[in-house]
Amino acid sequence: MWVADNWKDYEIIDCSCGEKLERWGKYNLLRPDPQVLWNTPKENKAWKKLNGHYHRSKNGGGEWEFMDLPKQWSINYGELTFNLKPFAFKHTGLFPEQAVNWDWFGNIIENAVKSGREVKVLNLFAYTGGATLAAAKAGAKVTHVDASKGMVGWAKENAVSSGLEDAPIRWLVDDCVKFVEREIRRGNKYDGIIMDPPSYGRGPKGEIWKLEEKIHPFIALASQLISDDPLFFLVNSYTTGLAPAVLTYMISTEVKSKFGGNVVSEEIGLPVTDSGLVLPCGASGRWSAK
Repeated sequence: MWVADNWKDYEIIDCSCGEKLERWGKYNLLRPDPQVLWNTPKENKAWKKLNGHYHRSKNGGGEWEFMDLPKQWSINYGELTFNLKPFAFKHTGLFPEQAVNWDWFGNIIENAVKSGREVKVLNLFAYTGGATLAAAKAGAKVTHVDASKGMVGWAKENAVSSGLEDAPIRWLVDDCVKFVEREIRRGNKYDGIIMDPPSYGRGPKGEIWKLEEKIHPFIALASQLISDDPLFFLVNSYTTGLAPAVLTYMISTEVKSKFGGNVVSEEIGLPVTDSGLVLPCGASGRWSAK
């Protein structure tokens, strides 16, 4: 498992009874997590010192209960700053486990830039821009694509907060599939491609996305944008049942078969402070040229 263990402003303090107790900066949040199947003792005092609690409804969805929490605050990861705002479906605007991937491709980009080459990166389903900012900070020219205008706006705020407002980032509100199809027709190529597709979603015009049906054709489509001297290809999944080995198979058939290199897929996770164990948070498949 790849573990995002370099955080200072974020931690999972404990987890039990279907919920995880997290520290985001100086604020403690309690949110549901379907992976937490155990009922272990809640001995940490932070369980009773909450700033926000997301209560899941029996009918689906849920709502936030705020005790003492600002509408917005920020945390840092290295030199990156992320603005947090609790909103629908328990989210805060950041998936901290993805930091383990930011570190991975950030090192690849930095080494390539040091060698004197220009690096172009495409970030699809780019959300609030964590991967975009990590790639830009490492020295890449980044194209950021997400179907949500609000999320792209939020990503721009994070860029400003991180001192990257003048970085070479192209911000686009677009359906990712249609964007990739247009880029293929234009003949554009990228040295690194990142995709973080939702399990289920809709495009700007109501286009339906269901991961199990769409992910392999989309990997095949996006592979047509890989440059002649590519660096990396990353696919993230939060869909239960889409095992790392499945990611390896798909990336191998569509990327490794054309470009060689190596494919490795693993679960990704976050350390739990009180237990010393790791909470799984999805899976990632990585192709790299070396």
